[in-house]
Amino acid sequence: MTSPATAPPPPANLKRIVTASLIGTTIEWYDFFLYGSAAALVFNKLFFPDSDPLVGTLLSFLTYAVGFAARPLGALVFGHYGDRIGRKKLLVLSLLLMGGATFAIGLLPTHATIGTAAPVLLTVLRLVQGFALGGEWGGAVLLVSEHGDARRRGFWASWPQTGAPAGQLLATGVLSLLTAVLSDAAFVSWGWRIPFLLSGVLVIVGLWIRLSVDESPVFKQALAQAEARKADRPAEAEKLPLVAVLRHHWRDVLVAMGARMAENISYYVITAFILVYATTSAGVSKQTALNAVLIASAVHFLVIPAWGALSDRIGRRPVYLMGAVGVGLWMFPFFSLIDTGGFGNMILAVTVGLVLHGAMYAPQAAFFSEMFATRMRYSGASIGAQFASVAAGAPAPLIATALLADYGSSTPIALYVIAAAVLTVVAVAAAKETRHRDLADVAPPADADRTADAPTADARTI
Repeated sequence: MTSPATAPPPPANLKRIVTASLIGTTIEWYDFFLYGSAAALVFNKLFFPDSDPLVGTLLSFLTYAVGFAARPLGALVFGHYGDRIGRKKLLVLSLLLMGGATFAIGLLPTHATIGTAAPVLLTVLRLVQGFALGGEWGGAVLLVSEHGDARRRGFWASWPQTGAPAGQLLATGVLSLLTAVLSDAAFVSWGWRIPFLLSGVLVIVGLWIRLSVDESPVFKQALAQAEARKADRPAEAEKLPLVAVLRHHWRDVLVAMGARMAENISYYVITAFILVYATTSAGVSKQTALNAVLIASAVHFLVIPAWGALSDRIGRRPVYLMGAVGVGLWMFPFFSLIDTGGFGNMILAVTVGLVLHGAMYAPQAAFFSEMFATRMRYSGASIGAQFASVAAGAPAPLIATALLADYGSSTPIALYVIAAAVLTVVAVAAAKETRHRDLADVAPPADADRTADAPTADARTI
């Protein structure tokens, strides 16, 4: 039986929390993915006009990768304060930072107007985006995970994960609509700014919804216990969340990082690099490529909760392993279908790839949340997820584009994704199953000889 402190909230309240997290993550991913699509389609012309087209695309993706470099810093800062003062306040701040940076990109002068200052400013704003997203993910999934019960945590926690395909769907949909109704000249001249400026409206809606939810009851309970211990033992200093994570959960951090390799790399190859590959190697128009990603993202959105629910029935690890193995096996057929140039084949290639990706992405929220103690959970989940993005998602389009430029073939790119899948299989296979953990049980011990935030032995092994 669950105690009153950990009992799941009424369905209406839980649904409101899930909705708030979903809308917030959708807006943040819309902002982040919009940049990636624009980097593939127009930023090489607007901010790096003196370069060879493929080199310009590489430079454009380099500014795209900078956003990933800032995500670990966001994870550290937001994780620290999220574990100290709560999840909700940090989620509001991350939304404001992301929306403000994206809106500013829409107003940014191009290279033709201010010269080299344009790509410099673009890079700075991309850094702000990455910093904000580094703090967003952990807080959003924890807010849902810590409100729900263990029986359906995988399902409910997977809904904030659908913010990624929803944001991709929204970003790609807006770009696809604009490229359909505007001439190439008009889109390059001013049309590309519209989706970035639209972010200002979306942020207002997101803030209104996100401010209406309550703080996590699990966190409030853990904070009250920490305050009581501090009053009883004022001389005992509470460890910093980062220090506690690295001392007691370093294996879990490594597992989380390894688990993200195939998930992160495959996603950006399938959704961002494909816009380059399809238009340059397969002779497909950018409109066709965008429409294929648009349709596949809609399917991706629908299957993530289903994969999350399956992880509640059979476990996080089996579902995650199915996705990792599946993505690795799909890479050669994926590129073969793209090479045909057929729209139906392109839809099939991207859709199957994203469905398999969803098997990793859906259980990830609950899986990572269940690894860490409450007062270091924001830090632990964020560090594991975001530090991996620097080695995985950040260079993925860059590496794929460079391999294409050097070899003129998709084979090295497919092998690159397969290698990532092998790393993920090893990491997840080495992890313990977590689906039966009660997040309130993963709590600080009462033993004064141990760190105030260290998890109990039982909590780490159940």
